[in-house]
Amino acid sequence: MREPRALTRLLADERATRAAGAALARALPADGGQGLFVTLAGDLGAGKTTLVRGLLEALGVTGAVRSPTYTLVETYALDAGRVHHLDWYRLGGAEDLEGLGFRDLAGPGQWVIVEWPERIGTVAAEADLAVELAYAGEARHLVARGRTARGQAVAAVWGAESG
Repeated sequence: MREPRALTRLLADERATRAAGAALARALPADGGQGLFVTLAGDLGAGKTTLVRGLLEALGVTGAVRSPTYTLVETYALDAGRVHHLDWYRLGGAEDLEGLGFRDLAGPGQWVIVEWPERIGTVAAEADLAVELAYAGEARHLVARGRTARGQAVAAVWGAESG
């Protein structure tokens, strides 16, 4: 099977990164669907949490949206389900996910978004949608690839939404 074309965008600044997150939120199933596992890779400061902040704000989350660097998991309850925002930077391996209850976070109405997926690549390879953010001068370059049918469907709507 041929790999679907990647969604690519140049994000000029923080505002554009938040707008890309909001467009991703609009691409998600309104009822929470079967859930979605999204990975966000990129260097420190590349805009991973900023993208999630835009997504959560578009989904109606008010108040602070923090990086889960120290808490490891931040969960946001929504009408359609829950968004679990995780940071794997400080994890040592897949065995650490057991203590976080990672497997219990997946399923219908559960959107799992993981920063630093490369820390546990074997589990990250199961993601529906893989997003990479890279520095492009003062801007950021976003590349998103749907890895499952569900991820490809979200990426297609996201691409049309933010095109």
